[in-house]
Amino acid sequence: MIEVTTAINSFASQAMQTDFVPPSEEAVFVLTSSELQVTIKRSIQEATASLLQEIEDLRARQDRDYERFSGDICDHGQRLMKLEKIKPQPLQRDRADILRALLAANGGKMLAKDARQKMHLSKQLFSMLVASMGDYIEMRPLHIDNRKKVLVLK
Repeated sequence: MIEVTTAINSFASQAMQTDFVPPSEEAVFVLTSSELQVTIKRSIQEATASLLQEIEDLRARQDRDYERFSGDICDHGQRLMKLEKIKPQPLQRDRADILRALLAANGGKMLAKDARQKMHLSKQLFSMLVASMGDYIEMRPLHIDNRKKVLVLK
């Protein structure tokens, strides 16, 4: 066992002797403390200048992105407003005229269910028609039964 440890120790020391290069005894750089301070100050100034330039670039990029995004938001808002405006189609205009005439013939008021049935429209089409005629017709609950709706000419 002692022979094994001796062999290991001798092996390690031989490997270190072949791979190990002793440091040179000569000084590579000789700096005085004032030269070292000047070198450190220059390094700090260069690093600070590059960081400040990077910060300025980031701020400029942020400003450009802000302007672009705010413009995009305004454009999208205008597009949404255009899309939200409901323009009645020609068939809807004809139906709107028929509904106004039907209400006028009934004294300006009529149950929504009766008007829908007389016009032979589905509930969905009738509600779209009434929604597009917000300037001309008002829908109110019936005073006797709030579940029923009455169409009234404005």
